[in-house]
Order: sequence, then structure tokens, then C-alpha cells
Amino acid sequence: MAWEGKASETGHIEEVELGPTLGFGGKLKNHLRKWWWLHLIFFIASTLIIVLCLIYVAFPRISQDNINDSTLTVTSLVLSDPTPDSFHLVQTSTIGNGSPYHPQLDAFNASLSLDGGNPYAYVEIPHVHATASATSVIDQDVQITDLGAFTDYNVNVLNSEEVKVDVKGRTNLHEMRFPTTTVNYDKTTTMKGLNKLAGFNVTSFQIELTPEADGTNMVGMVYIPNPTVMTLSMGNVTFNNFLDSTLIGTTTLSNLILTPGNNTIPMRSTINQTIVIEAIATKYKDGMLPVNIVGNESVYNGAHLTYFEKALQSNTQSITLDVGSALKAVGIDPSSLASLGGGTKI
Repeated sequence: MAWEGKASETGHIEEVELGPTLGFGGKLKNHLRKWWWLHLIFFIASTLIIVLCLIYVAFPRISQDNINDSTLTVTSLVLSDPTPDSFHLVQTSTIGNGSPYHPQLDAFNASLSLDGGNPYAYVEIPHVHATASATSVIDQDVQITDLGAFTDYNVNVLNSEEVKVDVKGRTNLHEMRFPTTTVNYDKTTTMKGLNKLAGFNVTSFQIELTPEADGTNMVGMVYIPNPTVMTLSMGNVTFNNFLDSTLIGTTTLSNLILTPGNNTIPMRSTINQTIVIEAIATKYKDGMLPVNIVGNESVYNGAHLTYFEKALQSNTQSITLDVGSALKAVGIDPSSLASLGGGTKI
């Protein structure tokens, strides 16, 4: 309580009582009573700005970050019905999502390319609910858009331990009641390759003294390991066989379908017996012949699949064939071949 002196008409000084002095709290209350509407407008505007920023700025960024952090693992790939410019693809993939958000992704068109290369095809990625581990299945005919790029892809699949494939596209993402946002899907998935067909071998073979109508004079079984998740339909595959850089014949694997795991496949060969006899008689008297096998052709429904052919031609397998034992099995002593003279067929 404050007091103030005041002179009266008689000359006496009177003390007049003043109201209480307002502190900060009182002044604030008076201010709010007077300007509450202004503060309410400011609060609503600020809240609206923050919410809009969250919805239209932060949420799209969070969504894109979650897509970037997700994983893509191909668990199965089946390539069938190949033509020179297309194939049928059934691919199963697992999409990993470590985010607490599990959005819906619309179906979208995605490009496929060897890591860093040009797209060789486009596929339709189906709609997916991105849970912690979601399964996506592609089942469609695929048109090859860049034959050179697809050839490079197959060369890498055949000759590499691992193959990296880029999957790129744009799609809409839906999460709860947030507005739909568009995200870039840009993932690189790593798959095992055929690793130069390491382990390839002719596990057994027999010599036919009388050639068949198509010229086949050797039949047997070929072992081809496939460490990948890929099943590849390659048609009739032909290999050239070389002895000391000399072409001695061809081997055909009919209707070759490589499946994951170990593949044991029938083979049919047409071999120049004259060259083989001369080699055993003069150089490889133990009957053990070092043979180089190089891919040549891949033909499906009468059409050459050049993307497979280039891959096969880039790979050479070196094996040793025990021709001496095969000759003994048909009653011929390899040691006696020297006396037959050059140019004599079995």
C-alpha cells in the first residue's frame, strides 16, 4: 500500500491512500485480459505452421529416409520362355523395413540394370504393405529394352561370384491419415553369380563305336553347380571342345534348365575320333586328355539367344577326360592305337 501527501485548502497536508502497485504477474494478467484474442490467433497460426511443416515437409523426408533405409533381397528368380528380345520372369523378393512405420506402397514401374549400367528391362513392382519383412512377387513377360545391357548382365552373372542389380522407380506412399507422398525407390540388390561355373565337370561318358544318325559318338553326364537363386531356361546349349587349341568336336546339352543347387545333365557329343586317336598314339599315351570347353550357342525354339551365347563364349572350362578308360570299356586297348596309324577312326 502506498501513500501520497496532498495539501488541503487550509494549508494542511493530507495523506491520500493509493491503489496497490501491480507486479509482473498482475501486469501479465491485465495484458492477457486485454489481448487474449491476439495471443489465440498467434497460437493457432503457430500450431498450424508446425503441423503443416510436419505433414508437407518432415513427413515426406521421413518417408524417403525410410525407403532409403529399407532392404531388398531376391530369394528366387525364374527366367523362362526366352526369346531374342524377351523372357518371362517370376521373381520373389523380401523387403526389409526397420522403421516403426509400415506404409503402403502403390504398384510402380521400375527399371532393372546392372549396377551403374543402363536399364536392360522394366518390370511392374506390385503393391506392397511394407511390414518388417514383406514379400513381393513379380510374375510377368519382360521386354528387353537394351540388348547390350542385358548381355552385359548375363556375362556378369556367369563369370562373377556376386552380381549387383539396380532397381529404380517412383511410387506413392500411404501412411495412416497423412497425405499421400511420392518417394523415389532406388535400391541395389546383391545376388550370387554362377562364379564361372566353378566345379563344372564331365562325370561320366561312353564312346559309341557306331555313330548315331545325328553324328553323336559320345554320350555322358555333365555336372554344373548353381550357387545362385536363379533358375535359367537356356534352350539347347552347344559347347566347342578343344584339345591343344585344336577343335575336336562339339557337345550339346538339350533343353538346358539350370536350377539352384547341383545339376547333372545328359550330354551328347560329336568328336573327331581321328584327332583323338593321333593324340593318344603320339602324346597322351595314358589316355588322359586335357580338354578345353567353350560355350558356343544357345538356341530356344529355333531362335538364337545372343545374350546367353555371349556369356557362354566368355567362359572356358578346362577338364581332363579319361579317354583311355572309355576306350577299354568298349574293348580297345589305348596302347594299341599307335599301331593303327594316323587317320584311322575307332
